[in-house]
Amino acid sequence: MSCSRHPTVKWAQRSDWVYITVELPDAEDVKLKLEPEGKLFFSATSGASKTLYEVDLDLLDSVDVNESKVNVSSRSVFYLVKKAESKWWNRLTKQEGKHPLYLKVDWDKWVDEDDEDKGGEGDMDFGDFDFNGLNMGDTDEIGDEVAEEDSDGEGETVAETKEKKIEGEKDAEAANVKKE
Repeated sequence: MSCSRHPTVKWAQRSDWVYITVELPDAEDVKLKLEPEGKLFFSATSGASKTLYEVDLDLLDSVDVNESKVNVSSRSVFYLVKKAESKWWNRLTKQEGKHPLYLKVDWDKWVDEDDEDKGGEGDMDFGDFDFNGLNMGDTDEIGDEVAEEDSDGEGETVAETKEKKIEGEKDAEAANVKKE
């Protein structure tokens, strides 16, 4: 019988959003579930031995499943979770006291409640994450189309991969012209 492990989970928030990043390179067989009462479940396999990783969190408050989104890349799974009620949470989960060791604050995305008006979520840099069509409400399993985002394992965005492909085609074209 194999036992699951916990990947590192980082979180940050704004008054109306929670940002949750599950750090798990080369995740396969990704399963996601978010329920309105704030129950978040994630599982995936990773590595040559297909080790199972799971996260099961009871978020502090209710969430809007239909407005929440997810992006799966070669290095992590990023959740953009819409809070049902716009207010600051004093912690991520209902569990009081010491939080699990795998749960960490994402200081790169963190903004203090007092500073939110100075540069709230509008300043948030999501890189080239494509959240289109990735609503959490109807997503139980992420298919191959997302896993293929980054076949070279270098953590590039889809846009960077497409840009490299175009540059490669131009280089090949230029080489062919020189041969003639």
